[in-house]
Amino acid sequence: MTHLLGLTGSIGMGKSTTADMFRDAGVPVWDADAAVHRLYDVGGAAVGPIGKVFPSAVIDGAVSRAALKDVLNTDPSHLKTLENIVHPLVKADRDAFIAEQTGPLALLDIPLLFETGADTWLDTVLVVSAPADVQAARVMARPRMTQDTFDMILGRQMPDAEKRARADVVIETLTLDDTRRAVQNLIFDLTGKSHA
Repeated sequence: MTHLLGLTGSIGMGKSTTADMFRDAGVPVWDADAAVHRLYDVGGAAVGPIGKVFPSAVIDGAVSRAALKDVLNTDPSHLKTLENIVHPLVKADRDAFIAEQTGPLALLDIPLLFETGADTWLDTVLVVSAPADVQAARVMARPRMTQDTFDMILGRQMPDAEKRARADVVIETLTLDDTRRAVQNLIFDLTGKSHA
């Protein structure tokens, strides 16, 4: 039975970098954001259903995130409709990934892990975290990021302190070396095997 490890963390906490460290160690990784990108791409399972409800959001056979954002901005109630289309497709993608797993450990990178109740079916939940000043410096260094956008994103996410309190494991992502060591130690704790 594969141990399902969930990974989450607020913006700028090092989630993607940490997921890559698990990948580098040979752990299969499912990424919720990447799944949505596949569903929105040409031939993706979400293109048809979204195109039926929001025709202006599909451009050149793919869902345009910019056009979709415009649609959602005109009427926030459209978000629920979109979620009703996309969430079951994301779940199906995730379930297919889980069904394929035969190794001792698989990582599921889920930005809204607690918000969607994924902590109820995962074996272990890992939260990556960093002090607020480190988080802010990382996020503000991103291209086109503004303080208003950062504040809006933070306002939509569960506070870091609450995530930490609900996590089974917390990894502080201050330096790459310390984070990598913590990842390797966790893999060993969960599987009894050292990293690849």
